[in-house]
Amino acid sequence: MASRWITLTEHILKEERKIPSATGRLTLILNQIAEASKIIASHVKKSGLVDIQGKTGHVNIYQEEVQKLDKFSNDLLIDLITELGYINMIASEEIEKPIILNNKGEYSIFFDPLDGSSNIDTNINIGTIFSIYKNADNKLQKGRNQVASGYVIYGSSVMFVYTCNELVNGFTLDPSIGSFLLSHPDIKVPEITDQYSINEGNFDFYDDKMKNYLSDLKKIPYRLRWVASMVADIHRILIKGGIFMYPSDKNSPDGKLRLMFEVNPLSLIVERAGGKSYSKKGSPLDISPSDLHQRVPIVMGSRSEVEKYIKL
Repeated sequence: MASRWITLTEHILKEERKIPSATGRLTLILNQIAEASKIIASHVKKSGLVDIQGKTGHVNIYQEEVQKLDKFSNDLLIDLITELGYINMIASEEIEKPIILNNKGEYSIFFDPLDGSSNIDTNINIGTIFSIYKNADNKLQKGRNQVASGYVIYGSSVMFVYTCNELVNGFTLDPSIGSFLLSHPDIKVPEITDQYSINEGNFDFYDDKMKNYLSDLKKIPYRLRWVASMVADIHRILIKGGIFMYPSDKNSPDGKLRLMFEVNPLSLIVERAGGKSYSKKGSPLDISPSDLHQRVPIVMGSRSEVEKYIKL
């Protein structure tokens, strides 16, 4: 443990110095996302006290009901990122088409402004997921090309977890000073686990291989942990180990989770933390995206558990 707490800003600047060609712009993007997350966190904690709880009465492109906090978080992130001036494109899970800001901009940003927002009214952990790429002619790049990704989880404490330069580090917000402090350096997914995370309400819609796999887990026995908020489920696995699964089923043959907004950013984190992610035939980070809102089946978590899943 360091003799004093290291702030997120200090840590990002330290990482930046390791890259001779760094311009400081990625540092500013990460800091801007962190500032937005503090504002979102303050509104999440007030959601039962002010008129920001509940639905807007609108649906997004996935025909999902939009929560008021969804819209607030989406608008805030777009506003703060736009202010930077050197962003080429912003894409959000909440809007159908990407926002092109500057054809000469250096970076493209993808985000899910409030993952798990259906849990807002029941006071269950939710979060913000982000993914950053260097701008390229092809706006939809493989996840392997991400220069940084991360998430913010709004729970009993607020945590900012991100990866850049190979390691995964977690920072906890100290509300007394308004800063994120390094609390979880160099996160590694535990290898030994007895936990699995899946929506077993869909059991009857899974194929026979998946049903057999789940039945085998119960014989060991493993413990089911399911929050229905991907950020919360993956955060728990990063800390305690386990396997997260959202496979295809009869109702969602292509899977349900979005490659660009959820799967790629969290897969990069899990893999750099020593875990493994798998979709169809390999890592989702190697999929060439065909659509901004493309969905894929996904399994990720402790490396040994994912490898067992693949074998079965």
